[in-house]
Amino acid sequence: MRGHSDALVESWLVRIVGHEGEFSDNPLDPGNWTGGIVGQGELKGTKFGISAKTYPDLNIAGLTLPDTVAIYQRDFVRPLKLGRYRDGVAYQLLDFAVNAGPGRAVRRLQRAVGVADDGVVGPVTLAALEALSEGDVIMLLLAERIEFMTYLRNWADASKGWMRRIADNLRFGAVDTGDK
Repeated sequence: MRGHSDALVESWLVRIVGHEGEFSDNPLDPGNWTGGIVGQGELKGTKFGISAKTYPDLNIAGLTLPDTVAIYQRDFVRPLKLGRYRDGVAYQLLDFAVNAGPGRAVRRLQRAVGVADDGVVGPVTLAALEALSEGDVIMLLLAERIEFMTYLRNWADASKGWMRRIADNLRFGAVDTGDK
């Protein structure tokens, strides 16, 4: 089992918060609505990647960065058990999970490495991950992520920003897998 230092995980969260940005209450974004569908529920917005759709009972506008880090640790870092993955893969999986949910991110990772996408990372998935280079897993996972995003209803409105994020993640992948 790999371990990731607190400083490394903190640097990943800084990247994600940089992607996600400050408060947004765009009424065309389904994630900004507590019902998860444009016009359904209350328009509470998204801040630092924490959305009203996923956290309908939170005061999104009032979230602080420490609140957000605690949520990411509790709901994403720990459940994903990122210590099982190489650093670059762990970051990409975390970033995908923040956007699409941990279950979907894991299933798409499994598709990327050619195993059954059952959402359970066990010996078969781990062996498939180890059989590929870290860079290959990152590229395959990002390809899965792009494919997934093209099926989303708000692709036309959000694709430019999403592709910029993927471009940044490709750059991060190059840095994360470079000579250490």
